[in-house]
Formats: sequence, structure tokens, C-alpha cells
Amino acid sequence: MSSFASKTKKTRMSCFSCCMSEEALTRRALQKSIMEHHDTKVLASFANISFSPDNSRKRCTGQEIAKHCRHNAGAKVFRYRDMCAATNNFDPHNQIGEGGFGRVYKGLIENPNRVVAVKQMDRNGYQGNKEFLVEVLILILLKHPNLVEMVGYCIDEDQRVLVYEYMANGCLEDHLIGLPPDKMPLDWNTRMRIAVGAAKGLEYLHEVANPQVIYRDFKTSNILLDEDFNPKLSDFGLAKVGPNGDDKHVFTRVIGTYGYCAPEYVQTGQLSTKSDVYSFGVVLLEMITGRRAIDNTRPPHERNLVTWAKPLMDHRRKFVLLADPLLDGDVPVKDLHQALTVAAMCLQEDPSLRPLMSYAVAALKCLVTSDGPEEGDNTEHSHHDDDKLSYGERLSI
Repeated sequence: MSSFASKTKKTRMSCFSCCMSEEALTRRALQKSIMEHHDTKVLASFANISFSPDNSRKRCTGQEIAKHCRHNAGAKVFRYRDMCAATNNFDPHNQIGEGGFGRVYKGLIENPNRVVAVKQMDRNGYQGNKEFLVEVLILILLKHPNLVEMVGYCIDEDQRVLVYEYMANGCLEDHLIGLPPDKMPLDWNTRMRIAVGAAKGLEYLHEVANPQVIYRDFKTSNILLDEDFNPKLSDFGLAKVGPNGDDKHVFTRVIGTYGYCAPEYVQTGQLSTKSDVYSFGVVLLEMITGRRAIDNTRPPHERNLVTWAKPLMDHRRKFVLLADPLLDGDVPVKDLHQALTVAAMCLQEDPSLRPLMSYAVAALKCLVTSDGPEEGDNTEHSHHDDDKLSYGERLSI
């Protein structure tokens, strides 16, 4: 454990304990309701999903995907012509994003009229169909305020389309990195509120969903923000069902985004919920510093965010230099210290030493202020102006 993390152990644990009792009760109640739901059997079958691809095209048939998606509880099945009408024939002017498995368009569906995000999957390759199936099943079976809502899907001939709720403020990455001069940076409180919401999404996948789900692709571009900057996790195509019984990890080929993957996963292919915890630490560090996880435009020693930041995180005075300059010093010193402590715990090399996401949620919730209490919260937190950062001062904490 780093000296930075060990020196703040008592503070961290007292913060955790003050928030955990209510969280534990809520988590147990949610877990009980999910365990009683018959669709958990469908979720558990993820690990054994197999495909019978065409030998020439190596692609799953629409009938195979439809068979697995028959438990469509509330999700609407669209026709491809509906998707064309919603997006004006997938007009490039309506494109709002693009990822590894397809392009995303803003669209309008009817009955009732609703603005949505429409992701058209890349038709080339067997892998895209598998990711499509996994994402449909996860979003049908798992519901949480910090997971993006799936409105429906389309399986029509060789077309694979997912329809989500529309998130007005795009992805977190767009609000942290490379901001144009006329765009205001996120303030500290908004960043911490987003961090808490994203952590709650992971907590639900790890500690409430039964069986647990490993997200495997936690990064800023997969955290979407609604009109009030409430975060929701998206893009579940790489998600994996967690290990069974006494196993602590599953073995799988290494896929994900460079810079966010946990070291043990990259080196051995061992995947666990603690791999997601490491990725959360990287994203939290991005939110604190305003830097990319990997940035090849910077000097060589600064290109890897975690490698560059760790010596500063361990330094009792220099850690203040990690705050994003765009925050202009408007960060409570104790809050910065606490947030960096959480990041340091999540980024430990030994996965067994990384905290559960419920502990990260509890620690970060103490840093969030709001005009009114968050639903389910009774805690209050205040800051004083004389506690803000001064980049010229030398601190001893």
C-alpha cells in the first residue's frame, strides 16, 4: 500500500462507516428481488452462450440471436424501416458518436414520440453479433439509474440496431479533454457527483446483480451524461459474467482500451470485478487531473497518466499539483486528498487490495454537495473558502 493511502486509512474508514449501513440495506433488498426473478437464469447463461456461425461469413443468424433475446421484458422490437425513418436513413448529419462496434445516431421514434440514440452495429464479423447479444441481454435484465436504458432493438435480415435513451450531454470524455475556448469546464462538485454515479453503476453490476457482471470497458467515453449531468454507463458489449463458486476470476482473452486495463488482466488474462475497480481508479484520476489515461502528445514521462501521477499522489505536499488547472484552484484541499486516496486504493497493483465499489461510493459521496439531499441520503457536507487550493502554498497533510 502506498504511503499516501496508508496515512489516510483512519480518515477513509471513518468516512466509509458513516455511509455504509444504509447502502448495505438497500443493496441487500435489491439483491433479494433480483435473486427471486426468474430472468437471473438467463443472465447466468451468458457464460455458456455459443454461436453457430456460417462457415463462409462467420456470422450468427438472426434466428439464433432472436432465440436468446426472447426474454424481452419491456424492450421493443423495431423493424429496420422504423430505424431508417427515425434517423432519416442514418443521415450523417444525425451521427453523434462512433465506437468499435458501430455508429450512433440521434433519432426520433413514434408512438410515443421520443428522442433516442440509435446504434447501428457493424455488420462485418462474428464478434460484433456476440457483443450485440450480450448488450441486449444485460440491458433487458439489469435496471439501475446509472445504467443507460435500452428502449429496444432491431434484428432484421443482417441488420443489428440498438435503441437507447438519448443522453443530452454526450459522454464524460467530451467535458474533460480538449475543451474549446467557449466551453466551461466541469466544476469540482459536478465531477465528484459524476464519479459517485458511475461508481454506483459498477457497484450494482458487481455487488447486486446475480450473477455479478464484469463491465470490462469502463472509460470516460462510455459514461454518458443526461441534461442534468447524471451519469449512466453504456456500451456493454464486452461485459462478462463473473466467476462461479469459490473462483475469484475468469480467464479470457485480453480486450479493452489501453490505459484502462488492470495490469493482471493484461499480463495473464485473469479478469475479475477488481479489474473494473482499477479502471475506475484511472477514470477518477482523469476527472481529477483533466488528463487522458494515455496521451502521446505529452513528454515521454507524462504520457501514461497513472505512471506520472503515482509519485505525486504519494507526496504529502505535491499532490495538489494533480488538480486540473481548469479548476483554477477551486478545489477543497481535503476533498482532493480524499479523492486521490480513493484513486490510489483502486490503482493498487495487487487486485486483492483494491476496495469494493461500495466502499468507493461511500468515500466519494462524502465529497458531494447539492442544493438538496440526494434521494436516499440524509448526509450534509460543507466547505469553507479558506480550504481551497493555492498552488503556491506548501501543504503538510
